Amino acid sequence: MYKVFVNDKPLFLTNKVQKEVNFQIFLLESIDIKKLIVKMFQNKIEKAFLYHPDEKLIMKTLKAKIPVVKAGGGLVYNEKGEVLFIFRNGKWDLPKGGTEKNETIEETAMREVEEETGVSGLSVVKKLEKTYHVFKRNGHYKLKQTYWFEMKSTFKGLPKGQEDEGIEKVEWVEPERIPELLENSYENIKLLFEKENV
Repeated sequence: MYKVFVNDKPLFLTNKVQKEVNFQIFLLESIDIKKLIVKMFQNKIEKAFLYHPDEKLIMKTLKAKIPVVKAGGGLVYNEKGEVLFIFRNGKWDLPKGGTEKNETIEETAMREVEEETGVSGLSVVKKLEKTYHVFKRNGHYKLKQTYWFEMKSTFKGLPKGQEDEGIEKVEWVEPERIPELLENSYENIKLLFEKENV
């Protein structure tokens, strides 16, 4: 099963039908995905399931219905075990951004972390899960597929937010403060910490 966030509301892609009453279920094959997304952005639908019988084809079927943008991002630890967070658009987030031509997704993630935070001395520790969310740009809905990497940094200076990206603050956060920040973050960011058990 995949979770795609639309305006921070979950859209579950599944090949199993469960007995529940508080959500709507649609056939992925025949759904008008734009109409569903609009209803979720308008808060008319809180959560929904998209059903497709073949698990291997679920994401491929969705991607055929909506343009996909690839991004890379980092869950970055410093030598003290603190995690790098950015504050933008009124929420705590992790640094990430879109791919550029002839770049591997790992290179994208490392470049974006450095550009958005000023933090260098990065190395990838391991690949984390991908997250998915729908956003609107220039009147069109797109699916952002973000590849996440756990990274470590030997950076000793002060991080600095990329102003033209609207980043107001960059902070190294002690693990015990992370749950507090996640209360004002995005659902797909929370997913990464559930997996990490931070």
